Amino acid sequence: MNEQISAASLYDRVSRVIPKAEWMGFQDDVEAILDLKRKRNAVILAHNYQTPEIFHGVADIVGDSLALARKAMEVEADVIVLAGVHFMAETAKLLNPDKTVLIPDMAAGCSLADSITPEDIALLRKAYPGVPVVTYVNTSAAVKAASDICCTSGNARQVVESLGVPRVLMLPDEYLAKNVARETDVELIAWRGHCEVHELFTADDIRELRESHPGVTVLAHPECPPDVVEAADFSGSTAVMSDYVGRVRPTRVVLLTECSMSDNVAVHHPDVEFIRPCNLCPHMKRITLGNIRTALEENRHEVTVDPAIAAAARRAVERMLDV
Repeated sequence: MNEQISAASLYDRVSRVIPKAEWMGFQDDVEAILDLKRKRNAVILAHNYQTPEIFHGVADIVGDSLALARKAMEVEADVIVLAGVHFMAETAKLLNPDKTVLIPDMAAGCSLADSITPEDIALLRKAYPGVPVVTYVNTSAAVKAASDICCTSGNARQVVESLGVPRVLMLPDEYLAKNVARETDVELIAWRGHCEVHELFTADDIRELRESHPGVTVLAHPECPPDVVEAADFSGSTAVMSDYVGRVRPTRVVLLTECSMSDNVAVHHPDVEFIRPCNLCPHMKRITLGNIRTALEENRHEVTVDPAIAAAARRAVERMLDV
Protein backbone atom coordinates (compact mmCIF):
# COMPACT_ATOMS: atom_id res chain seq x y z
CA MET A 1 0.00 0.00 0.00
CA ASN A 2 1.54 3.35 -0.96
CA GLU A 3 1.48 6.45 1.23
CA GLN A 4 -1.26 8.18 -0.71
CA ILE A 5 -3.56 5.19 -0.31
CA SER A 6 -2.66 4.95 3.38
CA ALA A 7 -3.60 8.58 3.92
CA ALA A 8 -6.86 8.09 2.03
CA SER A 9 -7.66 5.02 4.11
CA LEU A 10 -6.99 6.94 7.31
CA TYR A 11 -9.42 9.64 6.24
CA ASP A 12 -12.20 7.06 6.09
CA ARG A 13 -11.90 6.73 9.87
CA VAL A 14 -12.38 10.42 10.58
CA SER A 15 -14.60 11.58 7.73
CA ARG A 16 -17.52 12.19 10.13
CA VAL A 17 -15.54 14.61 12.30
CA ILE A 18 -12.99 16.18 9.92
CA PRO A 19 -14.15 17.91 6.71
CA LYS A 20 -12.39 16.71 3.54
CA ALA A 21 -10.91 20.12 2.85
CA GLU A 22 -9.37 20.21 6.33
CA TRP A 23 -7.95 16.73 5.90
CA MET A 24 -6.28 17.78 2.66
CA GLY A 25 -4.31 20.29 4.70
CA PHE A 26 -3.19 17.50 7.05
CA GLN A 27 -2.29 14.98 4.37
CA ASP A 28 1.34 15.97 3.71
CA ASP A 29 2.19 15.74 7.41
CA VAL A 30 0.31 12.45 7.77
CA GLU A 31 2.19 10.88 4.88
CA ALA A 32 5.54 12.17 6.17
CA ILE A 33 4.84 10.86 9.69
CA LEU A 34 3.87 7.41 8.39
CA ASP A 35 7.15 7.28 6.45
CA LEU A 36 9.23 8.54 9.38
CA LYS A 37 7.71 5.98 11.74
CA ARG A 38 8.80 3.19 9.40
CA LYS A 39 12.30 4.59 8.91
CA ARG A 40 12.95 5.22 12.60
CA ASN A 41 11.09 2.21 14.02
CA ALA A 42 8.96 4.67 15.99
CA VAL A 43 5.52 4.52 17.57
CA ILE A 44 3.19 7.33 18.57
CA LEU A 45 1.30 7.13 21.86
CA ALA A 46 -1.66 9.53 21.92
CA HIS A 47 -3.88 10.51 24.82
CA ASN A 48 -7.66 10.56 24.43
CA TYR A 49 -7.58 14.39 24.38
CA GLN A 50 -5.59 14.60 21.16
CA THR A 51 -7.38 15.85 18.06
CA PRO A 52 -8.83 13.23 15.66
CA GLU A 53 -6.19 13.68 12.94
CA ILE A 54 -3.62 12.57 15.53
CA PHE A 55 -5.72 10.15 17.57
CA HIS A 56 -7.25 8.29 14.61
CA GLY A 57 -4.73 9.35 11.97
CA VAL A 58 -1.11 8.71 12.98
CA ALA A 59 -1.23 7.26 16.51
CA ASP A 60 -0.31 3.62 17.06
CA ILE A 61 -1.43 3.37 20.68
CA VAL A 62 -4.23 5.47 22.20
CA GLY A 63 -5.95 5.68 25.54
CA ASP A 64 -6.11 7.34 28.92
CA SER A 65 -3.14 7.81 31.26
CA LEU A 66 -3.41 4.29 32.67
CA ALA A 67 -3.68 2.63 29.28
CA LEU A 68 -0.71 4.56 27.91
CA ALA A 69 1.38 3.70 30.97
CA ARG A 70 0.55 0.00 30.62
CA LYS A 71 1.05 -0.13 26.86
CA ALA A 72 4.29 1.84 27.04
CA MET A 73 5.83 -1.16 28.79
CA GLU A 74 5.04 -3.37 25.79
CA VAL A 75 6.49 -1.11 23.11
CA GLU A 76 9.22 -2.72 21.02
CA ALA A 77 10.06 0.31 18.89
CA ASP A 78 13.29 2.28 19.23
CA VAL A 79 11.53 5.63 19.48
CA ILE A 80 8.36 6.65 21.34
CA VAL A 81 6.64 9.92 20.48
CA LEU A 82 4.24 10.97 23.20
CA ALA A 83 1.32 12.96 21.82
CA GLY A 84 0.16 14.30 25.15
CA VAL A 85 1.62 16.33 27.98
CA HIS A 86 5.03 16.25 29.61
CA PHE A 87 4.29 14.06 32.62
CA MET A 88 3.04 11.35 30.25
CA ALA A 89 6.30 11.46 28.32
CA GLU A 90 8.23 11.20 31.58
CA THR A 91 6.14 8.17 32.56
CA ALA A 92 6.88 6.53 29.20
CA LYS A 93 10.59 7.19 29.76
CA LEU A 94 10.45 5.76 33.29
CA LEU A 95 9.02 2.53 31.90
CA ASN A 96 11.35 2.50 28.86
CA PRO A 97 14.69 3.83 30.12
CA ASP A 98 16.63 2.47 27.15
CA LYS A 99 14.35 3.92 24.47
CA THR A 100 14.30 7.39 22.98
CA VAL A 101 11.18 9.24 24.15
CA LEU A 102 10.18 12.44 22.39
CA ILE A 103 7.56 15.07 23.14
CA PRO A 104 6.72 17.40 20.24
CA ASP A 105 6.38 20.50 22.46
CA MET A 106 8.17 20.88 25.81
CA ALA A 107 5.62 23.51 26.86
CA ALA A 108 2.82 20.91 26.88
CA GLY A 109 2.38 20.94 30.66
CA CYS A 110 -0.41 20.35 33.17
CA SER A 111 -2.00 22.50 35.86
CA LEU A 112 -2.15 19.52 38.21
CA ALA A 113 1.52 18.67 37.70
CA ASP A 114 2.39 22.30 38.39
CA SER A 115 0.35 22.38 41.61
CA ILE A 116 2.67 20.26 43.77
CA THR A 117 6.39 19.72 44.39
CA PRO A 118 8.48 17.09 46.20
CA GLU A 119 9.04 19.69 48.91
CA ASP A 120 5.27 19.89 49.44
CA ILE A 121 5.15 16.13 49.93
CA ALA A 122 8.01 16.27 52.43
CA LEU A 123 6.05 18.80 54.50
CA LEU A 124 2.90 16.67 54.30
CA ARG A 125 4.79 13.61 55.51
CA LYS A 126 5.94 15.61 58.54
CA ALA A 127 2.39 16.75 59.22
CA TYR A 128 0.94 13.25 58.74
CA PRO A 129 3.66 10.81 59.84
CA GLY A 130 3.18 7.27 58.65
CA VAL A 131 0.31 8.11 56.28
CA PRO A 132 1.03 6.72 52.78
CA VAL A 133 1.11 9.08 49.80
CA VAL A 134 -0.93 8.20 46.72
CA THR A 135 -0.04 10.49 43.85
CA TYR A 136 -2.03 10.98 40.66
CA VAL A 137 -0.01 10.22 37.52
CA ASN A 138 -0.64 13.82 36.43
CA THR A 139 2.55 14.83 38.24
CA SER A 140 6.25 15.20 37.55
CA ALA A 141 8.68 12.29 37.92
CA ALA A 142 10.18 14.06 40.93
CA VAL A 143 6.80 14.10 42.67
CA LYS A 144 6.19 10.45 41.78
CA ALA A 145 9.58 9.62 43.30
CA ALA A 146 8.54 11.27 46.57
CA SER A 147 5.35 9.16 46.69
CA ASP A 148 4.53 5.62 47.74
CA ILE A 149 2.32 4.69 44.80
CA CYS A 150 0.66 6.36 41.81
CA CYS A 151 -2.93 6.19 40.62
CA THR A 152 -5.05 7.36 37.70
CA SER A 153 -8.64 8.57 37.67
CA GLY A 154 -9.62 5.10 36.51
CA ASN A 155 -7.98 3.11 39.30
CA ALA A 156 -7.79 5.60 42.19
CA ARG A 157 -10.24 3.84 44.49
CA GLN A 158 -8.64 0.47 43.80
CA VAL A 159 -5.17 1.82 44.56
CA VAL A 160 -6.30 3.54 47.77
CA GLU A 161 -8.01 0.43 49.08
CA SER A 162 -5.10 -1.83 48.08
CA LEU A 163 -2.96 -0.22 50.78
CA GLY A 164 -5.09 -1.65 53.57
CA VAL A 165 -4.80 1.44 55.77
CA PRO A 166 -7.49 3.72 57.26
CA ARG A 167 -5.98 7.01 56.09
CA VAL A 168 -4.23 8.13 52.90
CA LEU A 169 -2.77 11.33 51.49
CA MET A 170 -4.18 11.61 47.95
CA LEU A 171 -2.46 14.21 45.80
CA PRO A 172 -2.71 16.60 44.04
CA ASP A 173 -6.26 16.68 42.60
CA GLU A 174 -8.66 17.87 45.31
CA TYR A 175 -11.79 17.00 43.36
CA LEU A 176 -10.64 13.51 42.42
CA ALA A 177 -9.83 12.84 46.07
CA LYS A 178 -13.24 14.12 47.21
CA ASN A 179 -15.05 12.08 44.57
CA VAL A 180 -13.16 8.91 45.50
CA ALA A 181 -13.79 9.62 49.21
CA ARG A 182 -17.53 9.21 48.60
CA GLU A 183 -16.90 5.65 47.34
CA THR A 184 -14.60 4.33 50.06
CA ASP A 185 -14.34 4.08 53.83
CA VAL A 186 -10.68 5.14 53.68
CA GLU A 187 -10.13 8.69 54.94
CA LEU A 188 -8.56 10.74 52.16
CA ILE A 189 -6.51 13.85 52.89
CA ALA A 190 -6.56 16.03 49.77
CA TRP A 191 -4.26 18.63 48.25
CA ARG A 192 -5.70 21.69 46.51
CA GLY A 193 -4.68 21.11 42.93
CA HIS A 194 -7.24 21.33 40.14
CA CYS A 195 -7.42 20.55 36.43
CA GLU A 196 -7.93 23.83 34.63
CA VAL A 197 -10.31 22.16 32.17
CA HIS A 198 -12.50 20.11 34.50
CA GLU A 199 -12.82 22.72 37.24
CA LEU A 200 -14.73 24.93 34.77
CA PHE A 201 -17.76 22.62 34.66
CA THR A 202 -20.60 23.40 37.06
CA ALA A 203 -23.83 21.79 38.23
CA ASP A 204 -25.64 24.70 36.53
CA ASP A 205 -24.07 23.61 33.24
CA ILE A 206 -25.70 20.21 33.67
CA ARG A 207 -29.09 21.71 34.45
CA GLU A 208 -28.88 23.87 31.32
CA LEU A 209 -27.80 20.90 29.22
CA ARG A 210 -30.76 18.86 30.41
CA GLU A 211 -33.14 21.72 29.64
CA SER A 212 -31.67 22.37 26.20
CA HIS A 213 -31.26 18.72 25.22
CA PRO A 214 -34.04 16.62 26.78
CA GLY A 215 -33.06 13.04 27.47
CA VAL A 216 -29.32 13.71 27.32
CA THR A 217 -27.08 11.35 29.29
CA VAL A 218 -24.39 13.26 31.19
CA LEU A 219 -21.00 11.64 31.80
CA ALA A 220 -18.52 13.50 34.01
CA HIS A 221 -14.81 13.01 34.55
CA PRO A 222 -13.87 12.52 38.25
CA GLU A 223 -11.58 15.57 38.06
CA CYS A 224 -14.79 17.64 37.94
CA PRO A 225 -16.08 19.25 41.16
CA PRO A 226 -18.07 16.86 43.38
CA ASP A 227 -21.40 18.64 42.77
CA VAL A 228 -20.89 18.13 39.03
CA VAL A 229 -20.16 14.44 39.47
CA GLU A 230 -23.21 14.11 41.73
CA ALA A 231 -25.47 15.79 39.17
CA ALA A 232 -24.19 13.62 36.30
CA ASP A 233 -25.64 10.26 35.31
CA PHE A 234 -22.27 8.54 35.38
CA SER A 235 -18.66 9.38 36.25
CA GLY A 236 -15.46 7.74 35.11
CA SER A 237 -12.09 8.14 33.47
CA THR A 238 -11.90 8.86 29.76
CA ALA A 239 -11.52 5.14 29.05
CA VAL A 240 -14.50 4.29 31.25
CA MET A 241 -16.65 6.99 29.62
CA SER A 242 -15.77 5.67 26.17
CA ASP A 243 -16.64 2.13 27.26
CA TYR A 244 -19.95 3.39 28.71
CA VAL A 245 -20.97 4.95 25.38
CA GLY A 246 -20.11 1.75 23.54
CA ARG A 247 -21.93 -0.47 26.02
CA VAL A 248 -25.06 1.59 26.75
CA ARG A 249 -25.39 3.42 23.41
CA PRO A 250 -27.31 6.42 24.77
CA THR A 251 -29.31 8.23 22.12
CA ARG A 252 -27.82 11.58 23.15
CA VAL A 253 -24.77 12.07 25.37
CA VAL A 254 -22.50 14.80 26.71
CA LEU A 255 -18.97 14.11 27.98
CA LEU A 256 -17.89 16.63 30.61
CA THR A 257 -14.20 16.52 29.86
CA GLU A 258 -11.75 17.90 27.30
CA CYS A 259 -13.31 18.82 23.98
CA SER A 260 -11.53 16.41 21.62
CA MET A 261 -12.70 13.39 23.58
CA SER A 262 -16.19 13.65 22.07
CA ASP A 263 -14.83 13.75 18.53
CA ASN A 264 -12.65 10.70 19.12
CA VAL A 265 -15.45 8.63 20.66
CA ALA A 266 -17.99 9.79 18.07
CA VAL A 267 -15.91 8.24 15.29
CA HIS A 268 -16.89 4.78 16.56
CA HIS A 269 -20.54 5.56 17.32
CA PRO A 270 -22.34 7.21 14.40
CA ASP A 271 -25.69 6.30 15.96
CA VAL A 272 -25.06 8.42 19.08
CA GLU A 273 -25.65 12.18 19.14
CA PHE A 274 -22.83 13.96 20.98
CA ILE A 275 -23.52 17.33 22.61
CA ARG A 276 -20.22 19.19 22.87
CA PRO A 277 -19.64 21.78 25.63
CA CYS A 278 -16.15 22.56 24.40
CA ASN A 279 -13.55 23.10 27.13
CA LEU A 280 -10.13 22.86 25.51
CA CYS A 281 -6.89 21.90 27.24
CA PRO A 282 -4.35 24.45 26.00
CA HIS A 283 -1.51 22.06 26.81
CA MET A 284 -2.87 19.09 24.87
CA LYS A 285 -3.55 21.38 21.94
CA ARG A 286 0.15 22.29 21.72
CA ILE A 287 0.65 18.90 20.06
CA THR A 288 0.05 19.02 16.31
CA LEU A 289 0.80 16.92 13.25
CA GLY A 290 3.42 19.50 12.33
CA ASN A 291 5.43 19.22 15.52
CA ILE A 292 5.05 15.43 15.64
CA ARG A 293 6.64 15.39 12.20
CA THR A 294 9.42 17.73 13.37
CA ALA A 295 10.01 15.60 16.46
CA LEU A 296 10.65 12.57 14.26
CA GLU A 297 12.71 14.49 11.71
CA GLU A 298 14.94 16.28 14.23
CA ASN A 299 14.75 14.04 17.32
CA ARG A 300 12.98 16.88 19.12
CA HIS A 301 12.45 17.07 22.12
CA GLU A 302 14.05 14.14 23.93
CA VAL A 303 12.71 13.50 27.41
CA THR A 304 15.16 12.44 30.11
CA VAL A 305 14.76 11.71 33.81
CA ASP A 306 17.53 12.09 36.38
CA PRO A 307 18.62 8.54 37.31
CA ALA A 308 18.51 9.51 40.99
CA ILE A 309 14.80 10.27 40.59
CA ALA A 310 13.92 7.64 38.00
CA ALA A 311 14.29 4.54 40.16
CA ALA A 312 11.94 5.74 42.91
CA ALA A 313 9.45 7.18 40.42
CA ARG A 314 9.46 3.94 38.45
CA ARG A 315 8.70 1.97 41.60
CA ALA A 316 5.66 4.16 42.32
CA VAL A 317 4.33 3.69 38.79
CA GLU A 318 5.06 -0.05 38.65
CA ARG A 319 3.45 -0.54 42.05
CA MET A 320 0.29 1.06 40.60
CA LEU A 321 0.42 -1.20 37.55
CA ASP A 322 0.68 -4.24 39.80
CA VAL A 323 -2.57 -3.42 41.60
